[in-house]
Amino acid sequence: MPTIFHLDLDAYYVSVERILDPSLEGKAVIVGGDPHGRGVVAACSYEARAFGLHSGMPIRDAFRLCPKGIYLHGNGKEYTRYSKAVKNILERYAPFLEQASIDEFYMDFSGCEKIYGHPYPFAARIQKEILDELSLPCSIGIASNKYVAKISSDYAKPKGITYVIAGQEKEFLAPLPIEAMPGIGRVTKNLLNARGFRIVKDITSMPSNYFSLTMGKYGSAIYEHALGKGAEFITVGSERKSIGREETFQKDIADHKEIEKVLFMLIEDVSNSLRKKGWMAKTINLKLRYSDFITLTRSKTVKEPVNSDKIIFNTAVELFRNAYKRKVSIRLIGVQLANFCTSFEQENLFDEKERKEKRMLQALDALRKKYGFGVIHYGAR
Repeated sequence: MPTIFHLDLDAYYVSVERILDPSLEGKAVIVGGDPHGRGVVAACSYEARAFGLHSGMPIRDAFRLCPKGIYLHGNGKEYTRYSKAVKNILERYAPFLEQASIDEFYMDFSGCEKIYGHPYPFAARIQKEILDELSLPCSIGIASNKYVAKISSDYAKPKGITYVIAGQEKEFLAPLPIEAMPGIGRVTKNLLNARGFRIVKDITSMPSNYFSLTMGKYGSAIYEHALGKGAEFITVGSERKSIGREETFQKDIADHKEIEKVLFMLIEDVSNSLRKKGWMAKTINLKLRYSDFITLTRSKTVKEPVNSDKIIFNTAVELFRNAYKRKVSIRLIGVQLANFCTSFEQENLFDEKERKEKRMLQALDALRKKYGFGVIHYGAR
């Protein structure tokens, strides 16, 4: 039976800031920038959460609820450095390790009980080691699959350990609110609440085909997850899964041309990063956030991998025009590239026209490197 650990560093950005400045201990700390700006809360301490703050909320709303909090812009280099230090500790023990984000890790300890003993005290050992060596608190969830392990790591935060015995996944999830399930955001929560679904047990009490008939594949996934099913294998040895950029406007805008202009500049940036790594992408993702904070994403996978500003923009702008149907201003727009292969893998498929465009892009990147990113732009159409 698989034994999957999910380790989540508690209030990670805040924890690092407290290492750098111990005077922040015990205070309401919010990482996310100017409280009078247009950003969002990246992380907040548990003292700040007592005022109703949470990650992802508009920072202006956070300031309204907690005006005496300490607002910090954050220190990205230190967050990365400490994340690598945590990974180094975990690599001492985990046969298979997947870093899901800067502050969360999956580990597969299946069949390791003869080496490390029972999973629960072993998790406590890892937890203590990270705290002793790095002064970083964390919570650990243990289950037979990744999905339940992730939920269980959040179950006893902060500094908690939750072990869900194999075969008890459905019973563990049953009394939890539906929003405890990863993938159920505010919009889906409201939709399910309106239909009478408030706890996970409400979902599993319905016939198995109810959600597939009413919500399609997404509904089927919700039902399977509510039963406690999830991936039993972690992903190891993979390259970065995506490259993305996004822009939060200083003032919400509704002008299509202005939005597309910003979208193209984001694509120039992300395409340049793609080419620096020698990669090509097959999947283009678009993100839109309206002024009322409703957020939607759209995605398209192309037949052949690309790294051209023009081709990526044409795909992204098509997604944008098909998605932007509401008469509401846009607060944020973002683009993300994924599903990578190397440029070398595709070299033999290029025709002469594509080879000329590749040389032109190389010249464009060289000019940007020498004179700055804004020195020259590639026509969108």
